[in-house]
Amino acid sequence: MLPHVSPEVGMISPRTRARMVARLRKDGIADERVLAVMAELPRHLFVAEALSSRAYEPISLPIGFGQTISQPWVVARMLEVLLREVAPQRVLEIGTGSGYHAALLAMLGMEVFSIERIEALQRRAAATLGKLGLRPHLRHGDGALGWPERAPFDAIVFTAAVPCALPPLFAQLRPGGILLMPMEEDGQQRLCLRRWDGARIQEQDLGPCHFVPLLAGTVSLSQEDTTWIR
Repeated sequence: MLPHVSPEVGMISPRTRARMVARLRKDGIADERVLAVMAELPRHLFVAEALSSRAYEPISLPIGFGQTISQPWVVARMLEVLLREVAPQRVLEIGTGSGYHAALLAMLGMEVFSIERIEALQRRAAATLGKLGLRPHLRHGDGALGWPERAPFDAIVFTAAVPCALPPLFAQLRPGGILLMPMEEDGQQRLCLRRWDGARIQEQDLGPCHFVPLLAGTVSLSQEDTTWIR
């Protein structure tokens, strides 16, 4: 159980979360570990209060700065793939965003390292995760560079689409690790799984997806509108 979820939080959404999980199960998500943590985590805390009532619908939602929180099925699908492929202990997430995906990874028992290029989002995510008693390692930085000083990782997960594989990140994977990333080519996005044995890459196409694009560089707090940090 999450240590810092108050009874008031539960008044908003337990039945709604249960309906979301039932829909995920109906739509093919079968890993009960994934379904359990998604049933427990209050997704509405990761979006603006004005959007709270829509937090459990099968849609992505804006979180500010041109970014989104992915729809529940996509998040569940990525978690299921991770657990099936490597049961990772150490995961690098490229694109913290709202912090929702990092929270679920942490609740599944993984040590999470998450990078966000937009400082206001990184701070907001840290505040939300802290209120829930979760402590993934968060960093404001350029996700395309990874986090080499904390490598190696069992898995690297992207929550933004990239036009190509990023070779420097393979060096941050342990042999046998995986890279899970949305790839964009000719305007079409596909969720791709890349397995790394230390010398060669094996690739698997997991189907269509839709994510915001991965952008290089960082955006500092002084450049941002920092409204609705809850």
